[in-house]
Amino acid sequence: MTDFLLDTNILIRCLRKTEGYNNLLATLAVSDWLTISAMTRFEIIRGMRDHEREATFNLLNSLETLVVSSDIADAAGEIVRTGRTKGFSHEDADAIIAATAIQQNLALVTTNAKHFSMHNLIVYEADKVGKITLRE
Repeated sequence: MTDFLLDTNILIRCLRKTEGYNNLLATLAVSDWLTISAMTRFEIIRGMRDHEREATFNLLNSLETLVVSSDIADAAGEIVRTGRTKGFSHEDADAIIAATAIQQNLALVTTNAKHFSMHNLIVYEADKVGKITLRE
């Protein structure tokens, strides 16, 4: 059993009814713990369309939201700082989401694995129809 942290782009595809993505969540939820970062919750609500309010909150409330603790904030800061010293630029939101997965020992599910090249992070990348592959 693997427990997962879902990236913002996975939820957006579910809400926009992208083929395969609701099935992806249903399949993962059968035997795995599905969570999101508080940062993902923020990003989803920030971009929510008025007519999506009910569906958005139904989806968000079906998942456990993990808070951004001081340990997660510290780890995210280190991800951005050390990446910068190596010539990489990590977005703050991606760093917080990655640090949440690392701190909670969760595998991250995203459509953008290249944004998450952090050490000690297990990443599954979803394709355009919601099939996931482990990224090494």
